[in-house]
Amino acid sequence: MFLGHYGLALAAKRVAPETSLGSSVLAAQWADLLWPLLLVTGLEHVRIVPGLMPASALDFVDYPISHSLVTVLAWGALVGGGYWLIKRRIRAAVVIAGLVVSHWLLDAVVHRPDLPLWPGSDVLVGGGLWQSVAVTVVLELAVLAAGVVVYTRSTQPRDAAGRWGLRVMILVLVSFFLSSFAAPPPSVDALAYGGLTLWLFVPWAAWVDRHRGPAGARKPDEDLGDERHVDPMPSRSSG
Repeated sequence: MFLGHYGLALAAKRVAPETSLGSSVLAAQWADLLWPLLLVTGLEHVRIVPGLMPASALDFVDYPISHSLVTVLAWGALVGGGYWLIKRRIRAAVVIAGLVVSHWLLDAVVHRPDLPLWPGSDVLVGGGLWQSVAVTVVLELAVLAAGVVVYTRSTQPRDAAGRWGLRVMILVLVSFFLSSFAAPPPSVDALAYGGLTLWLFVPWAAWVDRHRGPAGARKPDEDLGDERHVDPMPSRSSG
């Protein structure tokens, strides 16, 4: 899954409003942010097999560090614990840990049975929804749309950057997703180095979030507008 992870990151704003969207995106996409680094270093392996599944040509040979259930649980504890040490916000730290683990759970819905329960496990998990392009597209867009709705109802733009930055980010994510159906990656190296670009969405999401505030909060221009309607020198009645 791809867009669905961002959908959950966006929706997490309702549960942990004090958490930056950048932190939520980092957590929800942790496994896929780690994976290309492990491909580049040769610690995990994938093959590109055109036609393997209608919605994915990737044969995940082994990815026990980034995508086994046990290691994802460990990553969740590590990332969530690190967040707590820095921010000292227990609920937010739990949400961050949960987002890390949610990645494996969402992937288990769409992957063919290739997700290990632990490194070296013979038991592999996968619901196989990538067998249908139509189902994949509908599911991904639906989860992302739900996340966008929750996020935009929980926050409001402080300025144009908060409004248009979010819209452009969502548009780019959807474009990335739809372009993946055009043709398989030309090589594993291209896939790995292309995957590293996903790190850019972490600071982008954090930047967008800084330009948005809690829903219902007054904007600075509204406060100034109220002040302009206050007469600082009330007139005295004559006579």
